[in-house]
Amino acid sequence: MLLLALSMTPHAASARSVDLRRTACTITLPDTATNAAVAAAHYRCGTGAPTSSKTWLWLRLDTSRLRDLPPQWHLLVDQTRFDRIAVLVAGRDRMIRHADAYSHLDDHAAPGGLLKFTIAPPGREVQSLYLGFRHIDDLTLMRKIVAISSSEMTAGDTRWLLLMGLFVGTLLSALLYNLVIHTGQRYAFQRWYLLWVTVALCYGLVWTNMATFLLPSLVGPVAVRIDFVLVGLMVAAGNMFFFAVVEEGILPGGLAVAGRLLAAAGAVLGLMAAADMWLPATATDRLLNYAIAGTATVVAASCCIAVRRGSRVIWFYMIGWGPVICVFLARLARNLGLAPQNDGVDMATFAALAFEALVLSLAIADRFRLIRQELERARQRREIDLAEAKTLRLAAHTDFLTGLGNRAAFQERGHTLIAAGTPFSLFLMDVDYLKDVNDRLGHAAGDVLLRYVASALSAATGFLPDTDIARIGGDEFAILCQGAPLAEVALADAISRLQGDAWCETEQQRTLSLSVGSARYPDDAQALDLLYQNADLALYTAKRLGRARYSRYDLLQRSLRDLEVELIGDAEAALKREEFELYMQPIVSLATETVCGYEALLRWNHPRHGLLTPDRFADVLVAERIGLLVQEHVFELALAQLREHGARLGVLSVNFTSAQLSGPQAAKSVLNRLAYHGIAPSCLCVEVTEGVMLDRAADSILANLRMLHDAGVCIALDDFGTGYASLVHLRKLPIDRIKIDCSFVAGIGQSDGGTLPIVRAILGLGRGLGKVVVAEGIETETQAVQLRQLGCQLGQGFLYGRPVPPLPADASQTETETPQLARLHHAKALAVVH
Repeated sequence: MLLLALSMTPHAASARSVDLRRTACTITLPDTATNAAVAAAHYRCGTGAPTSSKTWLWLRLDTSRLRDLPPQWHLLVDQTRFDRIAVLVAGRDRMIRHADAYSHLDDHAAPGGLLKFTIAPPGREVQSLYLGFRHIDDLTLMRKIVAISSSEMTAGDTRWLLLMGLFVGTLLSALLYNLVIHTGQRYAFQRWYLLWVTVALCYGLVWTNMATFLLPSLVGPVAVRIDFVLVGLMVAAGNMFFFAVVEEGILPGGLAVAGRLLAAAGAVLGLMAAADMWLPATATDRLLNYAIAGTATVVAASCCIAVRRGSRVIWFYMIGWGPVICVFLARLARNLGLAPQNDGVDMATFAALAFEALVLSLAIADRFRLIRQELERARQRREIDLAEAKTLRLAAHTDFLTGLGNRAAFQERGHTLIAAGTPFSLFLMDVDYLKDVNDRLGHAAGDVLLRYVASALSAATGFLPDTDIARIGGDEFAILCQGAPLAEVALADAISRLQGDAWCETEQQRTLSLSVGSARYPDDAQALDLLYQNADLALYTAKRLGRARYSRYDLLQRSLRDLEVELIGDAEAALKREEFELYMQPIVSLATETVCGYEALLRWNHPRHGLLTPDRFADVLVAERIGLLVQEHVFELALAQLREHGARLGVLSVNFTSAQLSGPQAAKSVLNRLAYHGIAPSCLCVEVTEGVMLDRAADSILANLRMLHDAGVCIALDDFGTGYASLVHLRKLPIDRIKIDCSFVAGIGQSDGGTLPIVRAILGLGRGLGKVVVAEGIETETQAVQLRQLGCQLGQGFLYGRPVPPLPADASQTETETPQLARLHHAKALAVVH
């Protein structure tokens, strides 16, 4: 700041340092002009004098004040851009005493950004002094031409060397300090500061010609062009550092954007100013100065806002950048011709840059101190968060009811084992009849059952150290068992021993039933999802085979499942192509051997798999949306048969699913369809299984069955005796018929009595309740005789006819009729037995 103040103070020129720039007169001459022509030319001074030329621009310098200069004095010329420079010295006798033209300036660099030319004659012997430039960009960009003695030159060089020594040392210290202060990932403000210090250091060395100690050719026009590029980069880096170092949220977004745009403009204009061979030098130089002024204005406004908003780092910035901004404003005033030329401005520039580098290093250190404090607080918060996350993770991976792992824990453990390539077996278990326990004993009893299963599984797997048990659904458990296949066999045996274990709730003892399926990694699947699907297929097989059993996955199960998926996909198209057909099986009176009705049985005439019976696809379709559409289609086909052949069909039995009978409008819909086709309700028999009664919508189904029964529709309970709640259903449901399952009929003729007692009991129960009993699956005459003797009213089976396509329009015998049915058709007309 002191150097800046001294530079702005007017003072008389020293006798040993003469300013020749202000009094210079100029003229342009061709390249062929001789030295005599240069001396004899008519020069113009002041306004209107040429300042640039594509050829030679000559300056005539005032020599009236050179008489005190001793021999070997120096002519110092400000560095600018030109092709060649020449110096002519004429003595008192008007003879040229010194003449030289320079295209290489390696030996003419002087500290302070000057070119030095040594003049041998003393000043009093110099009559005329001429300085020529070939193809100079613009003389107005040259700040000084000075004549100086050797002693004064040495003193000036010493001052510049001392100043630049301090400058280089300070910036190098700041650069190294900021390189080692934070060796991790650097913050944006530190990266911009390192760039700014590096550019400022290069600018100082090039501008002052100190770089010529290492690169002698880095002088003159080359140095000037590099200086323009470095000034643009220095403005850009300094501006970007400012907006990066100020605390987030302090400055308005628009102001920050404007600052960054000015930074980019500074960098671009620096390159443009250096391209004087293509662009006008004066215009680009002034634009660069305007960008510097705009940057200073934006930074000043930002500083005011940051101070008002309580920024801490802004004070370091203002202390460090205040002198720099002031010096650059002084340089701007000098470059624009608003202030006199003086070395103090240039020296103050580099002193201020060194001071700024030092102060901003302290600012960065303070910012890192704040960052370390924030990081420490963040570390403490992170430790707290980790502790909370651990607690939450434990809760998120634990089943609240059993204390076992949940689905998330199961999946995480499974993926971990697969990632490590560890072989293991996956067991899936369903607790059988949990819904019945919840419905009959309450959900509290169901919870007791689930906790008992969890405890039993934990105890059963205690001998295997590498097992993980999880409850992954309402009644579904999973076990991950590591080790060889022998461990899988041992675990399967241990779980099988749990079957039938007694558990108690409110002094009522019940038995445990588990359906279990397993698959092994990597033998059965390479991914956890596929392994789960395969184990689930094995579980499904265990359920289908009667529950309370274990099944291991094999490829046939996958093939069957793929076939089921294929059938589900084909079902919708099959409806459109009318591939679903009804086959009729007769129901006869065992006493009179007359046909009294038919049961409508669904068949799928599949184009690829042939004629499929319901046991191949019914269970699959019922679980899907398309299943209800198929059932409705079946019902419509049955109604069409009753409409066309009702007189000969008698009572037509149609199987109904729970989906068809649930909902408040189900019974009304059936009755409306009967009325639409003009069919009496007594011609329809709705057959339901005990599984329908176990549906979640049992209350709605029961209400709809009562409505149908009251309207005259016959209700039949199919597959009687295969479920465990049949007597309850007989008491609650409006049942007209009981159908004995074919498995009981097949065993009545066995030598040991077989199922005969069961059939006798069912028939006695039916008579006692006033129900009509129908025996299914009659295949031999012996079975028919025994059932007739036991008092069974109706029967159906292969003995009386296999399921055949719908009856033809006439009543003649078809190829599929058996001799007995032919005899029955000829004996008497169709009759209905109630």
